[in-house]
Amino acid sequence: MARAGTSYRRPAIEVADILRRHGEAYLHGHAGHVGRTERRVMGAILACRTAALGGHVEACEDCGATRIAYNSCRDRHCPKCQGAARAQWLADRQAELLPVPYFHVVFTLPPPIAAVAFQNKAAVYGILFKSAVEAMTTLAANPRRLGAKIGGLAILHTWGQALTHHPHLHCVAPGGGLSLDGSRWIRGRANFFLAVEPLSQLFRRLFLERLQAAFDARELGFFGDLARLADPTAFAAHLAAARRVDWIVYCKKPFGGPAQVLAYLGRYTHRVAIANSRIQACEDDHVAFTWKNYRAGGAVETMRLKPDEFIRRFLLHALPDRFHRIRQFGFLANGHRTERLALCRSRLAEASEPSKSAKEKSEAPDPGGATGVDPPPCLECGGVMRILADVPPSREWARFKTTPFWCDTS
Repeated sequence: MARAGTSYRRPAIEVADILRRHGEAYLHGHAGHVGRTERRVMGAILACRTAALGGHVEACEDCGATRIAYNSCRDRHCPKCQGAARAQWLADRQAELLPVPYFHVVFTLPPPIAAVAFQNKAAVYGILFKSAVEAMTTLAANPRRLGAKIGGLAILHTWGQALTHHPHLHCVAPGGGLSLDGSRWIRGRANFFLAVEPLSQLFRRLFLERLQAAFDARELGFFGDLARLADPTAFAAHLAAARRVDWIVYCKKPFGGPAQVLAYLGRYTHRVAIANSRIQACEDDHVAFTWKNYRAGGAVETMRLKPDEFIRRFLLHALPDRFHRIRQFGFLANGHRTERLALCRSRLAEASEPSKSAKEKSEAPDPGGATGVDPPPCLECGGVMRILADVPPSREWARFKTTPFWCDTS
């Protein structure tokens, strides 16, 4: 909870404001081309923290001020609904951190393959996860490399700073792993995890093999400019061209300690395509937002898009229903995580891991500090707000939600 005297400020303009002002026109202009998932995302963001979803009445313990706090939609694409989910997820991950250096590896799909991914999100994003994880675990298990069974987590992002489609995978893994027979902990080099070039080549081969298998099993669809790829000869040529280009795999410097890992995860895990804080203006003819231009050294600039184009780019990043964008692998995989982590800690203790400095021992990762998801304080005095009564969803919403404008009624 924030201290007394602090204030809570909502962004002046939110994605919901843009959808409220321009969403209906967008759907009318793209009739028949906006899928059910995208329409559901729009509806959830529009209803979020409004009377449509109900809420509760709060009162300040100090000054007695009251207010109505409406419920969140909890949609994973909503810029306002990630705090609570992030806090719980980070609390779970805190217990899984090991006292070793952690590395950050990024796998990026080249544009020709990214185009295929956009039209086949569930299939190709799944291939991205499997290929990146297999490339890392295979290379790490090689006795000439690390010679260990590693573990970690992978996070899918599909956007760039300008909201364009840019699918890439962020992986965070400890710098070491269990020996192949599980008898000891193998420590990696202090500032080196896995060689990037062979990792990139292996990732490319594994990905393209899986993509070809998906094509052969008729699991891929092609439309519009990519319709020609439905022909086996054209698809084979497309993959051949992809084999001739470099696939970007980037390994960043190791984190300073467990607290830094947790702070990083707090920023990346439950992020959406754009934060409300980046939106500067919503007018009849444009939406303005800030972005980092990495070609200009990361300079922060303002981009202006027509409302129709802004909404189109935002919806590019709607994920298929039930698709998991955060996955754990290796000794952190579901099913045997508790037992494998216990074994890792046992082997680390036996080896008296020297990489854990006194500073790392004293650091206490604080997921709450990285998320800030406590209820907003009183706007008048900064005091603690307590719930007095529930507010039911509006009756208008109960009638309206069956055929709102974002539903396809054709």
